[in-house]
Amino acid sequence: MFAVICGSLTDLPWPTASTDLRRPRRLTMAQARASNALVPIVVKERSPAKRFRFRGGPAAREQATECLATVALYEAGSDRDGQRAVIQVVLNRVRAPGFPKTVCGVVYQGSNRNTGCQFSFTCDGSQTRRPERNGWEQARRAVRRALGGYVYAPVGRATHYHTDWLVPYWRSSLVKVATVRSHIFYQRR
Repeated sequence: MFAVICGSLTDLPWPTASTDLRRPRRLTMAQARASNALVPIVVKERSPAKRFRFRGGPAAREQATECLATVALYEAGSDRDGQRAVIQVVLNRVRAPGFPKTVCGVVYQGSNRNTGCQFSFTCDGSQTRRPERNGWEQARRAVRRALGGYVYAPVGRATHYHTDWLVPYWRSSLVKVATVRSHIFYQRR
């Protein structure tokens, strides 16, 4: 009985002689949302983020602003809270071990590979389509505030997120600390 329940709650099929365990089966959007809903948000594990102060010169600030506004817009569209959450994650990564130490470095990490990009828009061809015009100025305002020290507290020090209709392979290695609309946020244990 236990094995049947555990097998049905995982993202992997129950092993059989013909099952390749390295390849998880594809979940439907509804299955992924149901699976993600089973993972509890652990608010007490959410650590508050520190204020970020950008220390570069005017040209570096402009470059960081464009990189952050771009990731905010492609990842969250014109959703204001979603944009602020994505911006906070990028800034959290800049300070976290194992990530590049610049804003643009974080945003475009892995974009030159077929797999392994940190933000899907950098390697899936999304940049060839024009994003919503309305969201650009809103994203830039949010970026300027964040580079000046504004913290989007609801996601704390989260360094990872995904939409609720996906179940990434890394989900179980992190702690789910927040949701912002259809995005789920995680931080390291």
